[in-house]
Amino acid sequence: MSERKKKVVILGSTGSIGQSTLKVARHLTDRMEVVGLGAARSAEKLAAQLAETGAKHACLSDTDALQSLQGQVSADTRIYSGDEGLIELATLEEADIVLVAIVGIAGLRPALAALEAGKDLAVASKEILVMAGEQVMETARRTGAKVLPVDSEHNAIFQCLEGRSPQEVSRLILTASGGPFRELPAPDLLKVRPEDALKHPTWDMGPKITIDSATLFNKGLEMIEARWLFEVEMDRVDVIVHPQSIIHSMVEFTDNSVLAQLSVTDMCFPIQYAITWPERLANPLPPLDLASIATLDFETPRFDDFPALNLARRAGEIGGSLPAVMNAANEVAVARFLEEGCTFPQIWEHVAAVMDSHEVIVRPDLDDLIAADCWARAVSL
Repeated sequence: MSERKKKVVILGSTGSIGQSTLKVARHLTDRMEVVGLGAARSAEKLAAQLAETGAKHACLSDTDALQSLQGQVSADTRIYSGDEGLIELATLEEADIVLVAIVGIAGLRPALAALEAGKDLAVASKEILVMAGEQVMETARRTGAKVLPVDSEHNAIFQCLEGRSPQEVSRLILTASGGPFRELPAPDLLKVRPEDALKHPTWDMGPKITIDSATLFNKGLEMIEARWLFEVEMDRVDVIVHPQSIIHSMVEFTDNSVLAQLSVTDMCFPIQYAITWPERLANPLPPLDLASIATLDFETPRFDDFPALNLARRAGEIGGSLPAVMNAANEVAVARFLEEGCTFPQIWEHVAAVMDSHEVIVRPDLDDLIAADCWARAVSL
């Protein structure tokens, strides 16, 4: 086995995934070196991360925060800014792998730039594969770069497949916790407030992804991601509710055998595997104690009460610009809900209405996808 350190760039380093990645780096000091860090506007947090890791390349998307960062870092730190700065960071010559954990469309161009430069890409931002899965995977094939999933569900499938051909796969089965309203009667969903939806039963995440988990849009986006990552059609991607979140996903093969990946719920597991792949290395995380868990439960999703899964399947089957439109409309609706500007069920209703009014571009290029994203946001206002 190679003992060479992997040189890593983290885009979105001050968010929850970025912080978990740095936790992994603290343990793997002999195998992982952080060479670049990018954040939106948290100059103080970014400066502390630079001091800890010794990384000499940093980017702040918010140019207004640059002066604050410059006053807190060493003179030999190279600072980039804005969208172009993220691209420069993603294409650093010394980088081996770029982990993108930026929420929203901002991570798309840096991700594609990293692949064009031949860097392996660890994907933690759903929008990258939802909006531009075809373009991302085509670029990776052309340059020989690897696309390594960080989401626990896709990382689980990646581990179960271990290089198996898509033709051997009958179904990819994504597990969902069901969110905080798994057992809530449908009429009561009208009464849900933001503070209720932000109480996820399993994971500690940012507000947007936590609301997506409550609506099941998060799982819908993951269905589209899986379709591209693993080269299967949407009708071979299923979802099952598994409240304990111990089985992170499963693969059913054509011989009807099913492989599952299990671990305690900690994002450091999939992050470490994405970075150290194809090796498995020891870590300080707790082992799985199945005897204490005792029971693993499974349920069929409530498709009628939580229509995000059906909307996502439709977007993934039609493809083209529709997934980008669905994603953008959902982002606007979630922001509105968090500001108490709409009810919880109106998130789905809004996304469905925007999707219905969109004229799909069948084979969009990157500019078409960004334009579709902008259009969906404009009609959502």
